[in-house]
Amino acid sequence: MRAAGDASHGGAMSEVGPVLPRRIAHFDLDSFFVAVERVKDPALRGKPVLVGHPGRRGVVATASYEARVFGCHSAQPMVQALRLCPQAIVVPPDFAAYLDASRRFHAMLGELTPVVESGGLDEAYADLTGIGAGGTGARAAAEALRARVKDELGIAVSVCIAGSRTVAKVGSDRAKPDGLIEVPPGGDAAFLAPLPVRDLPFVGPKFAEGLARAGIRTVGEAAAQDPRWLVAQFGASGAMLAERARGVDPAPVLAGGRERKQISREVTFGEDVADLGRLRAVLREHAERVGGDLRARGKRARTVTLKLRWQDFTTLSRSHTLERPAQATSAIFDAAAALLDDVVRAEGFHPVRLIGLGVTNLVEDVVQLELLAAASGTTAGRGDEQRQERIDQVLDALRERYGDGSVRRGVPNLRKS
Repeated sequence: MRAAGDASHGGAMSEVGPVLPRRIAHFDLDSFFVAVERVKDPALRGKPVLVGHPGRRGVVATASYEARVFGCHSAQPMVQALRLCPQAIVVPPDFAAYLDASRRFHAMLGELTPVVESGGLDEAYADLTGIGAGGTGARAAAEALRARVKDELGIAVSVCIAGSRTVAKVGSDRAKPDGLIEVPPGGDAAFLAPLPVRDLPFVGPKFAEGLARAGIRTVGEAAAQDPRWLVAQFGASGAMLAERARGVDPAPVLAGGRERKQISREVTFGEDVADLGRLRAVLREHAERVGGDLRARGKRARTVTLKLRWQDFTTLSRSHTLERPAQATSAIFDAAAALLDDVVRAEGFHPVRLIGLGVTNLVEDVVQLELLAAASGTTAGRGDEQRQERIDQVLDALRERYGDGSVRRGVPNLRKS
């Protein structure tokens, strides 16, 4: 089938003159934590380094390129990484140093262009459209930024300049380590075509498996499909793939970043927890903090998600959509506790290494909940919900004045009988 043309064109005419081609850059600090540690201790350069805590419960935060060739990677149990690369040097994380380097990096980007969107401590998008003259300004600006970061921070930056965020992100991964790729205007689709479809940021393992069963393994093969077929087979993900595979991604770089789409808290225990009552107590603490964040931001959540990780690193995630968007601590906790009970019934109880609670599908706190309840015939329980929200407001005010640990709810009967 014929693929549609690449929408990231090299320029067009409007009623007021030529439209400049978009030049979106994605900057990514290479092996960020390791790089900062090597600035602190140059003796680590050229050696396999694992940033993380040693011991059987430690997890790799970042692995140097020298360690990656042995199969080490981030989020890997430290004991496994050291079995693969026993000569690796383990360095405990220094988050104060990482935060300082990140702030300096983002400040440099802000001096380059006012349109910068952070993607995390070690990465950011920047709109370089129209910078400089003669069509080479974006590359020159990126090279100057790379040189400055290396000179002032001692850290390498990989970057890709392209016509869209998607291609810039994919390209910066391809530019590692310490490289720069520039995709010419109008060349986004051609750049993506030979790459594995899994390289696209939104294509996860299950989506990739479904595409492979349909004979689609490269981005170019996805671009060649009829968009209507992709939508019929894969829904909203198929619609997005149909556009991104053809280089179509009009999403702008947003100065100041994007609004968070979820709020969550999680904790990894020092020792596996086999006490259901303690897990419920931790969920209650998570719900207090998540609910507090929702209220501070003037938001309500429609969906509550529980995350559990067993001692063997098996990770489970379960979600529940609420009848009404909520921000009350009690509503969030009740949903999470019910999900925990469901997991225990379905999977049996295992010692828990990590437990997390998150909320998604956020909406503004201007929803007329009573009208929604009346329309659905579910007015029961709204009075209690309002009382709980008033309690939350009082507790929030006390915590703001006296500190987070100054007051907490009574939590009777947390232990399951």
